[in-house]
Amino acid sequence: MDESPARKTIARSLGECVGHIARGLRSSGAAPRAEVRRRTEVEERDGVVLRRTIVEEVELKQDPFQDPSNQASGRAPAS
Repeated sequence: MDESPARKTIARSLGECVGHIARGLRSSGAAPRAEVRRRTEVEERDGVVLRRTIVEEVELKQDPFQDPSNQASGRAPAS
């Protein structure tokens, strides 16, 4: 139920602006990532410790809650 821009008060417009800025400051700006698995292998040879850490992540390039018909084709919706 959006009001037309001419009907918004200055206080409402200012509140929306501050809200957008606050949301931008709280976000990291990076694509959302989820760590799936972390595995560490440790091996000792001749007094030297070799450690290998493998991190598997999933990175979402698009918001999963957007219109699913856009994700299959990779194109913007027709207007």
